[in-house]
Order: sequence, then structure tokens, then C-alpha cells
Amino acid sequence: MQYQGVLKKMATENLDSVQYYLDMKSDFLHMNQLINKTISLSFVGYECLNCGSTEPIYRQGFCKSCFFESPRVADWILRPELSKAHLNEEDRDLAYEKEMQLQPHIVYLANSSNVKVGVTRKSQVPTRWIDQGAHEAVEIVEVPNRYLAGITEVALKEHVADKTNWRKMLKNDIEDVDLNDWKDKLKPFIPEETKEYFIETNKETNISFPVEKYPVKPKSLNIVKQEAYEGKLVGVKGQYLIFEDETVFNIRSNEGLALNIEVKK
Repeated sequence: MQYQGVLKKMATENLDSVQYYLDMKSDFLHMNQLINKTISLSFVGYECLNCGSTEPIYRQGFCKSCFFESPRVADWILRPELSKAHLNEEDRDLAYEKEMQLQPHIVYLANSSNVKVGVTRKSQVPTRWIDQGAHEAVEIVEVPNRYLAGITEVALKEHVADKTNWRKMLKNDIEDVDLNDWKDKLKPFIPEETKEYFIETNKETNISFPVEKYPVKPKSLNIVKQEAYEGKLVGVKGQYLIFEDETVFNIRSNEGLALNIEVKK
């Protein structure tokens, strides 16, 4: 069967194994059902996720003008400590910024390629951890706004990583650790402003991904440059499709690309 649509990050459900769904406009592809099937991908063009422009995607699914103008990709998204809505100060769109920033946020530890600290809206737990390919995660603090989460992350990343090594994550080159142990070790470094929000007792969340075979030497597919690719899907982890020949395709980093997808036997 053939499908055409514009890539957006896959929707997920955290069941016994994560369930993945790819929105292709007229159809939702349940990616778990496509494992062990041959899939053909071909590049069609671009469509900005914000304005619908067919100009080349600049970053994060947005054309260049939208990337520098839309509040959906402002600096405070990647750097929460730059949030200013709690001060009633506008960056690009104060109403949007209040909606996004002035809600409960979680600072967490996740183990994907290594133990890392991160920030997400409470409503995005455990989606954020799934998207990062973490097999275990735990909340450290729950704060009422994004700024407080940001300054906590800045303080803690002096003592623990804040990035995921995508190759190690995809190779499943990981080890189980006691994240609550890590949490207790990091507690003294939490800023004074957020110490009262420390979560004393909670359990790790464990996540299992639908992967039949992990790549030994994952190689990333550039579908724009290559234009077309065909391979047998053997797993999905994070936002990556994993193929039998060790090619991997990051749906998230290719948002805004229009593709044809053909599912074969």
C-alpha cells in the first residue's frame, strides 16, 4: 500500500512495548505492525509545519522565516532558563508563551545512552522520555513554570550530561542504573529557588521499545540527498526507524518533509 504525507513526530503509547503511529494525513500508520516488512521511502518536497510553505525546511519542521518568527520555536523552548512569561515579558507572543510556560514542568533523569538531565512539561510525561529512546526515567522536581525548571536543569547539568548519544542509544549500548540513587546524589545541587519542589519518593518509569534487531554501526539516512530508500523495518526506538541493513531514519529531525511511503511484503 502507498501513502503520502508530511512528516511529523510519531505519536506514541507506553504499553508493554511502545506503540508508534505515523500521521500521513489521510491515514495513521501503526508502525509496530510494519516491523519485518519492506518499506520504500521517497522524497517529494517540503511543507512548513507552521505556514505550509513549500520552501526548504530550515530547522525543526519550519521554513526559515517561520523559524525566526514563530513562538513555537523560540529560544526558550531549547533553553527553558530563558523563559520570561512569569515576569509578564513577551518574547514573540506573550499569550502563547504564558500558555506553554506557566504550567507544571518536570526536571527528570533519563537513561538512554547515558544518564542525562532534562526538562519537559508535566503533560509530556512519558512522551518526552520515549522520544529520547530512554529505557528508564525518574522525575526529580515538579515546578509551576518553565523558568524554574530551566534554572534547575542548568544547575544539574554541571554534574550530569544533558545530551543523548544517538548512536549508543540505537545500538542499545546501555546499562541499567539506579536513577533514584542518582537523584539523591544530585539533590544538593538543586538551586535554592526549587529545593521545595524536590520529589522525595517516586518510582522509575521503565520503557520497552519494539526492536527485533539493534544496529551495530547505525548509519543515518539523508532522504533529501538520497531521494529514495528501501529496506526491511526491524524496529523503532526514540523517533528512529531502524532497518535491517543498519540504516536509521530520524522522523523528528525530518519533520516538514513530504514523503511517499510504500509498504511491501
